[in-house]
Amino acid sequence: MEPEVMNVHPPERLRPDLSLISDWIPPETHILDLGCGEGALLAYLHEERGVTGYGLEIDEDEIAAAVARGVNVIQGDVDDGLQQFATGSFDFVVMTQALQALQRPDLAIGEMLRVGRTAIVTFPNFGHWMARIDVMGGRMPRTRTMPDNWYDSDNIHLCTVRDFEALCQDNGWRITRRNLLNHDHQDGWLQRVSPNLFTEIAVYMLESEQRSK
Repeated sequence: MEPEVMNVHPPERLRPDLSLISDWIPPETHILDLGCGEGALLAYLHEERGVTGYGLEIDEDEIAAAVARGVNVIQGDVDDGLQQFATGSFDFVVMTQALQALQRPDLAIGEMLRVGRTAIVTFPNFGHWMARIDVMGGRMPRTRTMPDNWYDSDNIHLCTVRDFEALCQDNGWRITRRNLLNHDHQDGWLQRVSPNLFTEIAVYMLESEQRSK
C-alpha cells in the first residue's frame, strides 16, 4: 500500500505508554498500529512528526472514533494475520497491550516483522511480585496492570519478561531496545536489578535477525 496523507485533527494528550512509544518513532516514517483503538497514537505522530500510516482495529465504535479523528483505519482482527499487507510495507508496526489477548502471539509478532522493519510491543509482566503472591495464595492474579477477573479477562496468553525474551531468542528476533516499567510507567533501579520480579509493564523494540543481515 502507498502512504496516504491523513487529514488529522489536533491530537489530544497521549496516555503514558503511547507517549513513550511515540518517542521511539522517528519523523516521516510509515507505521501500522495494530489494535489502534481511537487512533490517538497515529493522530499524534502525524501532527507532530509527519508520520503516515494505518490503524488496524476490530471494534466498530473505536473505528468510528478514529475515522472522526481523520486517521486511516482498516477493520480487521490481528489473529487473522496481516495477509493484506505486503512484506516490508512499513517502517514500524506497533501493538500496545494486546499481545496477551491473541490466540497465537508468536505468529502475530512474526507477521509484524514480516510487514515491518521494526516491531514495538507492550504487555503486562505476569512475573511481577504482586502476581506471584496471588498465585502462591492459590488465586489467579488481579493486579494494577491485570485488574480483571480470570473469567471476564481478555488475557489468554500472559507471559513474563523472561518468557518473552526466550521467545525472541528462539525465533531470531533481535531486541534492539526495551523499557521495563512500573505501574506509573517509570523505570528505576528495581527494574534494572531484577527485571522479571519488579517490572509491571514491558515495552520492547524488535527486529528480525535475518532482515538485519
